[in-house]
Amino acid sequence: MSKSVTLFLSFILFAINALGQESCELTIRGKVVHEENNEPIVGAYIWLIESEIGAVTDMQGNFRISKICIGNHTLRVQYLGHKEHLEKVNIKSNMNLTIRLLAEDIQLEGVEIHGHEEALLTTNTVSGIYGEELRISRGQNLGETLRRIPGVTSFSSGSSIQKPVIHGLHSNRILILNNGVRLEGQQWGADHAPEIDPFLAREISVVKGAETVRFGPNAMGGVILVNPAPLPVKGGQSGEVDLIGFSNGRGINGSFGLLGGSEKIKGLGYWVQASSKIAGNLQTPDYMLDNTGVRELNFSGALGFSNSRLGTEVYLSHFQTSIGILTDSHTGNLSDLESIIENGRPFRNPDFTYEIQSPRQNVDHQLLKLKGHYHMAGGAKLNIQYAFQRNHRQEFDRRRGELNSRPSLDLVLFTNTLDLSYNHQTRKNWNGSVGVQLIQQANSNIPGTGVVPLIPNYDMLNVGFFAIEKFTSGPLEIEGGLRYDYRHVEAARVNRGGVLQEDVFNFNNFSAFIGAMYPISRNLTFNTNLGTAWRPPSINEQFSQGLHHGLAGIEIGNPDFVSEQSFKWMNTLNYSDSKLNIELTGYANRINNYIYLNPTEDRFVSLRGTFNVFEYLQTDAYFIGSDLSAIWTMSSHWELFSRGSLVRAKNTTENSFLPFIPADRLETGLSYQFLTGLSKNESKISFSNLAVAKQTREPDFDLAPAPPAYMLWNLGVQTSFKMGKDKLNVGLQVTNLFNEAYKDYMNRFRYFSHELGRNVFLKLNYEF
Repeated sequence: MSKSVTLFLSFILFAINALGQESCELTIRGKVVHEENNEPIVGAYIWLIESEIGAVTDMQGNFRISKICIGNHTLRVQYLGHKEHLEKVNIKSNMNLTIRLLAEDIQLEGVEIHGHEEALLTTNTVSGIYGEELRISRGQNLGETLRRIPGVTSFSSGSSIQKPVIHGLHSNRILILNNGVRLEGQQWGADHAPEIDPFLAREISVVKGAETVRFGPNAMGGVILVNPAPLPVKGGQSGEVDLIGFSNGRGINGSFGLLGGSEKIKGLGYWVQASSKIAGNLQTPDYMLDNTGVRELNFSGALGFSNSRLGTEVYLSHFQTSIGILTDSHTGNLSDLESIIENGRPFRNPDFTYEIQSPRQNVDHQLLKLKGHYHMAGGAKLNIQYAFQRNHRQEFDRRRGELNSRPSLDLVLFTNTLDLSYNHQTRKNWNGSVGVQLIQQANSNIPGTGVVPLIPNYDMLNVGFFAIEKFTSGPLEIEGGLRYDYRHVEAARVNRGGVLQEDVFNFNNFSAFIGAMYPISRNLTFNTNLGTAWRPPSINEQFSQGLHHGLAGIEIGNPDFVSEQSFKWMNTLNYSDSKLNIELTGYANRINNYIYLNPTEDRFVSLRGTFNVFEYLQTDAYFIGSDLSAIWTMSSHWELFSRGSLVRAKNTTENSFLPFIPADRLETGLSYQFLTGLSKNESKISFSNLAVAKQTREPDFDLAPAPPAYMLWNLGVQTSFKMGKDKLNVGLQVTNLFNEAYKDYMNRFRYFSHELGRNVFLKLNYEF
């Protein structure tokens, strides 16, 4: 068997090499950057004049030109506001180039922007939302926005709290980067939504593979990068205002953003942004959901300076929200609990109100980032970044008298992170980075809640060292990396017996990956990535010992848990031409010592009510699945898209199914673009259908059977108007167009209620 595999691989490598040696089968790939600061340029045009073939740089400044003949060529590179680059090249074999463009001192209509966000160059599969698609998604939370990407779903606790799920994994297995900073809140809770404002994003990217080597243990299941607009380095201002109204919840959502650069100090730029949201009780097709209002107030801003050698940035963000929890999820006694689960919906039908009562959550999160980089000789770069975060979470239960105004869970988490890295980049075949990361956390329960804390106080220190190298030879890219992490945790709590319990844990592990990308032809590209990852047990998985109020259930942890260890292999084929783009991804993920929250048949009865009991368990698990996305531009008017995903997960130790794994889903849509000719407005109408199958692969016990399959229809209309140099975008969107009553398996409140009914959004976006 091994000899056959060796012969097969040898044949493939020989064939690839032979293709590269044909007279017109050569490839140039490379990167276009700013001369003054070596940052990538997006949207630069590169072409070979004699051959009349070319390319446009992507979000990382990369380009690739294939089907080039042997001989002398003239390479031309152009980008608005920069001097044209002309270069004579004698192409005898595949080449790799880094091209630096020099800015010209000319007056531009807009603000010139030089990105200072580190480009994530990875052989893993990366999908993104930006431009028009991101603007259309505004008004939705992060979990709802990310569902536009195949393989990404959400794990909900009601309709207002949604956590992203990538290939069946969520919470502490998914890392979210807010402007390059790992978001550190109480993300261990299934009812703890990410503390991030989607309005600050200019681009949202999802890395579907394990990125533990780059970012640490929390990136075991994937990475979500929320990147704001890069800081300008030239004078001028631009901005935008959003105003969104929506019918379900009778809510309004607004945002203001402004960015600009100094006229007097070249290289000095800034941006500021703020948003607010208010909504009342949400509604299913048949009844109102009591106490489901939302309040939100956020702001962020950045100030930075850069020149040809040095770049600095200060970033600050504040996120604050108050979320009502469905009143009917908290029952008074065992018979009430059993009755509402059997009924499948609340017994009462309340009136609409904006008032938020207990049970509810109050969360505020602050983040401060200080960042600098220094460009060295030969394209090398030294990076340093420090970030401080404070997360304050309060959860209120329904209690009698004075206790009703006190939080039942009151946690404050402080996090300090320090990242140091060195990147080297040349015109030759190798580039990569080495670095060290330090994370320090302190979590405290604020006294006065009147209940035993769900999780203990703890201090955590994590130190990680990593090295990543990429080899490029013509069209072939091979990348590999290695990382070592050490984590020290000290926890202390008073147990139910009134005795102080102190525990110390030490975890350490290596993680590694190897990946490759190869363009099989001008239109077809193949990516493969094999990686190991690990994750130590979270503090709640070890020590949960009581009522989790947002979940409306009792959680029981186990301090004897060991670290999870995963092995994931992912492969992606991408076909792209002027009319059709298709991406197909397949993956297999083996996770040893997988930790999951399992519903039990037990009930906990107390003076505060009757609650389901959930227990954390550890087993070996296996995940396999695939994602598909396709866009077909049928004509200048019509476009058809489709995106779908499926995942299969198994408890291999007990040969049973795991709970809360997404069901198969497929979304298909058709859009019509109105050709405007010489008019100044652009209009588009779209109609889509989302079909979600019933989850037939259920665990042996659940509180209620999986809900049936459902199908939703959505409608969208967008148009825009030029107003001098400004632009007004107007959108009308309708979700659940036919007001379908349904439940989603991934919503933990499906035991008590249905999902939202029809929701009509009116969106105004003004760009200036």
